Amino acid sequence: MRSYRELFRTPDYAPFLLSFATYAAAQTIGGLALGTLVYRATGSPLLSAVSMFGPQLAQLLGAAFLLSGADRLPPRATLTVVSLAFAAGTAVLALPGLPIWAVFVVLLLQGLVASLGGGVRGGLMNEILPKGGYVLGRSVFNMLWGLIQITGFATGGALLALLSPRACLLLTAACYLLSAAVTRLGLTARPRAPPAARPSPRPGPPTPCCGPRAPVAWPSSACGSPTA
Repeated sequence: MRSYRELFRTPDYAPFLLSFATYAAAQTIGGLALGTLVYRATGSPLLSAVSMFGPQLAQLLGAAFLLSGADRLPPRATLTVVSLAFAAGTAVLALPGLPIWAVFVVLLLQGLVASLGGGVRGGLMNEILPKGGYVLGRSVFNMLWGLIQITGFATGGALLALLSPRACLLLTAACYLLSAAVTRLGLTARPRAPPAARPSPRPGPPTPCCGPRAPVAWPSSACGSPTA
């Protein structure tokens, strides 16, 4: 696979990117809106920054405990549930009078859920793309993520100039619902098989560091002749 035209003709790849773009845009805009809301409520730059990037920190914790189960979950259903969970959590964050401690509890839960969704999304892309198109498909995915971050913060700032932070959070929840709909309707169901029954997605010869170790026969000239 040598062209973007061939890449986007791959079944499920375009809906996969669209669902991720909607999800990532919601994360970026929602983080900016929530940080603004927390700063107005507390006046603390630290709490505002933690509220913006707290889910990413919680994602590290979730990856240590939940990421190993990502291969055992059906990807379409899992990513749909993840988007729905973020939509529900974001709607809760938009509630008036929500205590600050409750805000961070919701963010912690979102981070744990996001760690599971990230593992499933990576495995799904590995299944969607053929062997010869993975590098190109992954590079497009990474470029899209960077573009969404830049445009997402710009769009979030413009929306905050026109709307209240709570209205922006509700708009973010709607974006998560759209991502769930694209995932559910655009992707093909792929039920998971037991780990022992699944072949490696990238077959190839074993590398020296992970294959069986063969005994090494050292020539006598390399070690010197034995002494009597």
